[in-house]
Amino acid sequence: MKIHEYQGKELLRKFGVPTPRGIPCFSVDEAVKAAETLGGSIWVVKAQIHAGGRGKGGGVKLARSLDEVRKVAAEILGMQLITHQTGPEGQKVRRLLIEDGADIKHEYYVAVLTDRATQKVAVMASSAGGMDIEEVAHATPELILKEFADPLVGLTDKQAENLARGIGLPDGSIAQAVEVLKNLYKCYMDTDASLAEINPLILEGNGNVKALDAKFNFDSNALFRHEDIVAYRDLDEEDADEIAASKFDLAYISLDGDIGCLVNGAGLAMATMDTIKLFGGEPANFLDVGGGATTEKVTEAFKIMLKNPKVKGILVNIFGGIMKCDTIATGVITAAREVKLSVPLVVRMKGTNEDLGKQILKESGLPIISADTMAEAATKIVAAVK
Repeated sequence: MKIHEYQGKELLRKFGVPTPRGIPCFSVDEAVKAAETLGGSIWVVKAQIHAGGRGKGGGVKLARSLDEVRKVAAEILGMQLITHQTGPEGQKVRRLLIEDGADIKHEYYVAVLTDRATQKVAVMASSAGGMDIEEVAHATPELILKEFADPLVGLTDKQAENLARGIGLPDGSIAQAVEVLKNLYKCYMDTDASLAEINPLILEGNGNVKALDAKFNFDSNALFRHEDIVAYRDLDEEDADEIAASKFDLAYISLDGDIGCLVNGAGLAMATMDTIKLFGGEPANFLDVGGGATTEKVTEAFKIMLKNPKVKGILVNIFGGIMKCDTIATGVITAAREVKLSVPLVVRMKGTNEDLGKQILKESGLPIISADTMAEAATKIVAAVK
């Protein structure tokens, strides 16, 4: 689960990480009122979407008068903001953040995330923060410093100081930077985040450090512990089909291809998509119905896949372990009839009650194409679609 920048900053402030003053807004009038409330002579008008690169896409602008706040807010609010993280279709801007201008002397990058290789928490920092951090990571990875914190110990003062000095913060700012890094680590751990990123962390002219941006991802499996974070969820920022799938406990992710995939098990689903690509096709989705799929879940899965106008065929690939093949077969037939399936359907089933499942499909009278291996299934669905 992701949240907006202004929500991330609310979390940071709770954990003692300083941020600029800011007010979220949903209309142009609210934006002007927010600027009046903040006072001063310069404000930053920032689009709030669940994607990075907003500045490069025209979603972050300075305003030096209330009239300019109104003008810029009107330009950004409602725009289809396209960044390197939104894809070519972009994301509609429905919220703004009006924030105090900042006296930026230098921009840094800091982040906390889980490192699966070491099974520790990686705390990263760089002297090259800002809009081009991805390019920095690719071209000059030596500028990204890392400390690995043992979850049983936490980020130590020494590790935090190594990072602060390593990215070139002045001596007078080291103590505050150490505190910020340790508080960011604590925020990450206490909220069950999978990513807590500040880009940029700025050094102000007076030597103070401050979080100018905030990006958080959270482990969805831990959200039952965090009602306050769940309350931040913005369904407008999420894929409508993925939301619908989650209501039926289906793991669904939209992709750009034209072959719908219905599989039980995440590993098998990934292998199925790879096999489709191997034989010249493109998967339209990742869809894992899990080990306890019911007829209802399979029917909903078909409905969700077929909402995508790009889908020209469907491949069902089932390994019957906990999930029995006859249950899936019944679900497939019910779903095909209910949605009045009009695209080619290839079904490959192996495992528990395999023969019974195949018999049910054969006797259904529906034009279902059977396959015994993944290669055969992929070959048949690619040929049917083309």
